[in-house]
Amino acid sequence: MKLQWRLVLGAGAVAAGLAGCSTLGYYTQAAQGQIALLADSRPIDEVIADPATTPQLKIRLAAARQIRAFAVARLALPDNKSYRNYTALSRPFVVWNVVATPALSMKPIQWCFPVAGCVNYRGYYGKEDAAAYAKELREAGYDVQVGGVSAYSTLGYFNDPLISTFINYPDAELARLIFHELSHQVVYVAGDSQFNESFASAVEEAGVEQWLERFGNQAMRENYARYTVRRQDFLQLLLACRRALEANYKSSAGDGAKLAEKKRLFAQLQLDYAALKVRWGGYAGYDRFFAEPLSNAHLAAVATYSDFVPAFRNLLKREGSFPAFYAAARRLAALDKPERHRRLVALGGVAPSSTQDE
Repeated sequence: MKLQWRLVLGAGAVAAGLAGCSTLGYYTQAAQGQIALLADSRPIDEVIADPATTPQLKIRLAAARQIRAFAVARLALPDNKSYRNYTALSRPFVVWNVVATPALSMKPIQWCFPVAGCVNYRGYYGKEDAAAYAKELREAGYDVQVGGVSAYSTLGYFNDPLISTFINYPDAELARLIFHELSHQVVYVAGDSQFNESFASAVEEAGVEQWLERFGNQAMRENYARYTVRRQDFLQLLLACRRALEANYKSSAGDGAKLAEKKRLFAQLQLDYAALKVRWGGYAGYDRFFAEPLSNAHLAAVATYSDFVPAFRNLLKREGSFPAFYAAARRLAALDKPERHRRLVALGGVAPSSTQDE
């Protein structure tokens, strides 16, 4: 996942002249959070050599170092200082994202700022700040979700560190995350989340396949296969609910009937998830998705990471190497959005919903 923190250190000065106290306060917490994240980071080798570092953390950092080297050598991902330092945080997530939609629409509202442009969320380094803003939005009648985020990419503008929020992921999942976030530094198009996230997801999938071939054992491959199946099962569950909600909101029924059907569909989603957990043998890894009352905001971006993944996988196969694939992706990125999406659909992608970001 990405956050547009471009030139965030200077954003406060710009916002001071162009926005009110609320926006300036948002930029201030963003700048302070990013500065703290970088200031508290230490080189991996230094942390591993530190006698105070636990044996478990040393193992995890060594694994991340090996994954990082593989990303450069085999996947042609950027050879820079990202993910070569480590930051320990005292919180479970690095940021909390606030997403909001109207009560009878799946289209997320956008926030526009100097430099960063328009985005479909607001990210906060403090959970309390995110919750306070979410409360304002709910009181204004919006559906809202506050979701914890373990990692994000600054798109190469800063040296993104490894963070305690994800360093203990199993090796294959750690590789997936690092490959995904580094991919955002290869090609990125402002205002086209479907393109950006599907591209990064395609790189992560192909990258993990190769990484498991080289470094995985049978147990790791089986565990990752189970993880992938559960992930796809859950995605399909959410997509089905999203499609039903979209059909409900487009119907000719009155608002009262639409709200009643919305309530029924979310109740059914809870039941379907409970049944899915039984099929998974009780695995509860997605329970936190249901920590807040379900709303449109929970499903606003659910298709973003998957719409064009088949297209990018086909493009990678056609190009035959990661450098050639990246060059082809950059050519697509240079097109206007409608033509870019048309070509991706022709490559095997799913035409994005009109309720995705514009």
